[in-house]
Amino acid sequence: MKLDNPELPTEVMELQMGPSHPATHGTIKFNLKLEGEKVLDCDVEVGYLHRGFDKSCEQVTWTQVIPYTDRLNYASSLINNVAYALAVEKLIGAETPPRCQYIRVIVSELARIFDHLTCCGMAASELGAITVGFYMIEARELITRIIENLTGARLTVTYVRIGGVKHDLTPGFAESVTATFKTIRKLLEDCDRLLSRNRIFLDRMSHVGVISKETALNYCLTGPILRATGVDYDVRKTFPYLVYDQMDFEVPVGSRGDNYDRFLCRIREIEQSMKIVEQALEKLPVGPVWIDDPRFVLPEKEKVYGSIEGLMHHFKIIMEGVQVPAGETYCAVEGGNGELGFYVVSDGGGKPYRLRVRPPCFIAMGAFHRMIEGYMVADIIPTFGMINMIGGECDR
Repeated sequence: MKLDNPELPTEVMELQMGPSHPATHGTIKFNLKLEGEKVLDCDVEVGYLHRGFDKSCEQVTWTQVIPYTDRLNYASSLINNVAYALAVEKLIGAETPPRCQYIRVIVSELARIFDHLTCCGMAASELGAITVGFYMIEARELITRIIENLTGARLTVTYVRIGGVKHDLTPGFAESVTATFKTIRKLLEDCDRLLSRNRIFLDRMSHVGVISKETALNYCLTGPILRATGVDYDVRKTFPYLVYDQMDFEVPVGSRGDNYDRFLCRIREIEQSMKIVEQALEKLPVGPVWIDDPRFVLPEKEKVYGSIEGLMHHFKIIMEGVQVPAGETYCAVEGGNGELGFYVVSDGGGKPYRLRVRPPCFIAMGAFHRMIEGYMVADIIPTFGMINMIGGECDR
């Protein structure tokens, strides 16, 4: 076949990727400008999964918001529960018992492991390392079973309450965690052997999606994306909450700020999270898991069924909600993808007057174009995968 014009076209091509694409974990669209395979510009279009989270929370009681938080980052819903409960308790001025705080740390770290395994497993699968993806999904399933045995649900668990947790740890919880962690460590060793010298995986991840330390800070990035650039910022260390100041753990950081460093940060954080859970189980004190304050805690069922005072107490909290003192506050925790914060405003009633969430995914997508411009179209998938954008959290 003979070409009349042997020169290739040089005009800029516009391409729309999404909003429904098999490699995007959620509905999101990239409006691309390409020169051949090179990305010149990337305009990120979010909002396809917007449900009006902030406004919906104003229509229900403080306690009824908790199931809504499950639907933000559903890969780590327990962290969402804890962050919201801490914000409301900060406004109330209440401090939960030590045992409750340890349990919240345990479930938060289990959720973090779940989140990182999901992110890294999917990223490996999308680059052809299907075996690694299956190994990490197997490890994730083991964590899911622990969470299910404790809370009764697999994803949207609604386990944390304002002033405590739904119930204490189940019998045999520590033993099941110990056995599970032993299996997960073996699976991660297998994954390391499969990936650490995998030429395709290294070439697709290393020196791709690079963002500098200064740019990351200018865009207010947090979590593994920021730590991959070399910035040692973790809310658990910088602004300790619950009992994290009593835990001995390290914050993994990278140096290049590329996709491979983000991947390594998440993998290393899994080991640190397991260390935190093991320490928390070892130090777990005996005691109640609820604050001793009838204004915010439901009465025992015996009192509800056996006395009119207990019945009315139960009725008032359920129907009118917890009465939170007027004021406003902001509380942040370290989520799976970065700083997850809740800003809450109360007018003294049983419903939030205003609620705003700081989703780390949304902040990260604002800087996505800086990570991908100048790279190839094929680099969009691993770069987007290592951001770990969850549609429910990003779009709210």
